[in-house]
Amino acid sequence: MTLSAGLKNTDSEEGGAFLGVEKSLTGKRWINREADDRQSLALSQRLDLPEIVGRVMVARGVGLEEAAGFLDPTLKTLLPNPSSITAMDDAAERLGRAVMDGELIAIFGDYDVDGATSGAMLKRFFSAVGGKTMAYIPDRIKEGYGPNTPALMKLQKDGAGIVITVDCGTTAYVPLEAAAKAGLDVIVVDHHTPEAGLPKATAIINPNRMDDESGLGQLAAVGVAFMLAVAINRWLRAAGWYQDGDRPEPDLTQWLDLVALGTVCDVVPLSGLNRAFVAQGLKIMAGRRNPGLCALADVAGISEPPGTYHAGFILGPRINAGGRIGASDLGTRLLATDDAGEAMEIAHRLDELNKERKEIEAAVQDAAMDEAEQAGENLGPVVIAAGDGWHPGVIGIVASRLKERFNRPACVIALDGDLGTGSARSVSGVDLGAAIIAACQAGILLKGGGHKMAAGFTVQKDRLGEFQTFLNERVTDQVGERGIQPRLYLDGAMKPAAANMDLLERLQQVGPFGSGNPEPRFVIPAARLSYAAIVGEKHVRGIIEGDAKQGRLAAISFNTVGTPLGNALLNSHGAPLHIAGRLRINIWQGRSSAQLHVDDAAPAW
Repeated sequence: MTLSAGLKNTDSEEGGAFLGVEKSLTGKRWINREADDRQSLALSQRLDLPEIVGRVMVARGVGLEEAAGFLDPTLKTLLPNPSSITAMDDAAERLGRAVMDGELIAIFGDYDVDGATSGAMLKRFFSAVGGKTMAYIPDRIKEGYGPNTPALMKLQKDGAGIVITVDCGTTAYVPLEAAAKAGLDVIVVDHHTPEAGLPKATAIINPNRMDDESGLGQLAAVGVAFMLAVAINRWLRAAGWYQDGDRPEPDLTQWLDLVALGTVCDVVPLSGLNRAFVAQGLKIMAGRRNPGLCALADVAGISEPPGTYHAGFILGPRINAGGRIGASDLGTRLLATDDAGEAMEIAHRLDELNKERKEIEAAVQDAAMDEAEQAGENLGPVVIAAGDGWHPGVIGIVASRLKERFNRPACVIALDGDLGTGSARSVSGVDLGAAIIAACQAGILLKGGGHKMAAGFTVQKDRLGEFQTFLNERVTDQVGERGIQPRLYLDGAMKPAAANMDLLERLQQVGPFGSGNPEPRFVIPAARLSYAAIVGEKHVRGIIEGDAKQGRLAAISFNTVGTPLGNALLNSHGAPLHIAGRLRINIWQGRSSAQLHVDDAAPAW
């Protein structure tokens, strides 16, 4: 049985910590997610769910009226009118006419997963409706992020009459001005935080524009691109484009696998429309309709129906590897091709590049960690590490590692002569994108942009100190005197016997999990490990025994050998520990069982 009802804890963040854990073995304060007991019970009874599942839903803000829709999110109920997005109708008409007139449409994409999925999805859509397209992905090292003037002029020279920028373009003032002067129409499809003024373009479709009232600012670029496809398709239908029997109207849902992949990998909130995109898109992905995704899944060894974990941690990093250290267009080419042979060739190449990326990343991470740790007690509210020769393709990943290690926003900067290319990652409660934009407006950075949790920038080497001071002051203003306190949010406590397959299957209905809909975490209070050992090089596995040896639960803790958490698990010698983690289904030799993926622990004193 679950103990979430029996282990009452009405403490909020401002009150006592859950189970009294003020500082766990990973340095976190444990916080119990607030959920009204009566509402949780009512919800679970109405939907015939275990009470703990109702509690998880209530803790995520799900009420009685929307609960059924939350468990079964559909585009039919959640997809809004595309016209609600500013400039959407103008863009749809311009692109619809381009399709009907046979005009060449160039798709200028970003080199990450969101950009690759956006570009591939639009390329597939235009091909299906009879449009002519070409794709261009800039080289990360030589050209950098976003549209540049030489590339736009080349696209025009190659015959493009209109360019769509995907996952970029909102702050490309100079290149878009040059394109306008040259008579090249540009439509921006983006979601990054804009500045007060917008660049000159035929249309800028960005739900985060200050004058946009659609309420869709949480969409990834691929979600915005899908809305554009819906709008163009509607315009073409109204224009009579599909009246000819030789030109059937396409089913746009066939490309939701790409929308789901880009949405998960860009770590946008999985709520509302995004939740429907991912829930339905994973079903399409399981149907293996996209040759590129099929090939990549096979190369990566995915043998089960894909979930958000597979999208975010197995498929996504391999697609990103092309843009980070290889050919920037590999991701888009993989996802856009219908040639199974080409798809498998690209998938193998991306898999090899991902292995190379890991080696490069490890070297940069070690150097960045050393630099940050040398600061000791002088480490400010923002971690900043910079180094000559660091590969700019991995600095974003390393910034994420620094953020996790030091529990504060982090910036990692690859220096090349007098210039530095930086990537920043933030923590909850700190809008780092706004801080980067403010640094640009103050003249400290040459360029930069992003959103709350991630940003990129370019800085002169001799202004690094000024930049660090600026960021520290901005972040201090945001978090106040209390500072940044690392926290682990928990959904209750349970005995090992409660963690069975029935509960796991019901909990999966609350997914897909990700940003905005976090995967539930539970505590096994005063747990005793009857077995613990190292598996592989860095992981710890064990068996958690229930009271009076009633109930057993397999557990595994990844990458914790040599850490306080790993040492405690290996050397508990029967002493009780509060063990926190996520319940997962473990499939071994065709059999499924429950397993706890351990995130944290604390002595049960």
